[in-house]
Amino acid sequence: MSEKFEFIDQMRLDTAEYAYPVDFMCAKLEVSRSGYYEWSKRQKSATTTRREELKTLIAKIFEDSDSTYGYRRVHAQLRRWQVQAGPELVRQLMRELGLVPCQPKPRRFNLTKAGLPFPVPDLVGRNFTADNPGEKMVGDITYIPTGEGWLYLATVIDCCTKEVIGYAMDDHYQTPLISRAIKNAARNRKLSKDAIFHSDRGSNYMSAEYGEVLGELNIRRSAGRTGICYDNAMAESFFGALKNERVNRVTYDTREEAQKDIRRYIELWYVCPERKEVALV
Repeated sequence: MSEKFEFIDQMRLDTAEYAYPVDFMCAKLEVSRSGYYEWSKRQKSATTTRREELKTLIAKIFEDSDSTYGYRRVHAQLRRWQVQAGPELVRQLMRELGLVPCQPKPRRFNLTKAGLPFPVPDLVGRNFTADNPGEKMVGDITYIPTGEGWLYLATVIDCCTKEVIGYAMDDHYQTPLISRAIKNAARNRKLSKDAIFHSDRGSNYMSAEYGEVLGELNIRRSAGRTGICYDNAMAESFFGALKNERVNRVTYDTREEAQKDIRRYIELWYVCPERKEVALV
């Protein structure tokens, strides 16, 4: 019974953005209106105490996430800690605490320059999953502003584990940069026979030089359509998270400073996000 009353208390019109009248909820949950208000008076002190305890946990999760978690991810972390709280309650408490996650900024320009027509098939078809590590990979290049000019980052992401298994950074985005990234991936992860690497149709990814590198590693080349970002959505998604959660919130004076910070993000923070948890200490 108390669970129903607590649900009604969370979803009242005066406490939730998307909610219902008390009379309506009492009727649907088959509890009496007077019983709810009697419970509400008795539980006021206990509810206040519980909300304050939840606020403490929520504030810790948000702080440890470097202000990147919205209410859904905070709610997921509470569940991993086996703390019972509905997502709507978490959103309410985050608003009361003034906790607003960082927001993405609009993209400034695109690095992709279409290469010459080349018979490279799309072996992925927007299916960014794999049964085993090392079977299917995606990659792309992005840019990071610094006081010394642009720093370019090339990545290789495993479609099975969602980990960045190879990356490289430099002051240019020529073919040697993406070649280092895929070689690092092959060094860090045992690749299956005829593994797939998927990218956009940028001139570097379509070059004969890069094709030779993939051939040496026994990797099949795959590419999406020109100008269709959804065909390489997993790689784009990682860059979106990197820019939103880290790069757009700091100013790098030098490329070396940016490299250290990005390396820390990739290796210590972003590794396998599905299993990433904020430690309770």
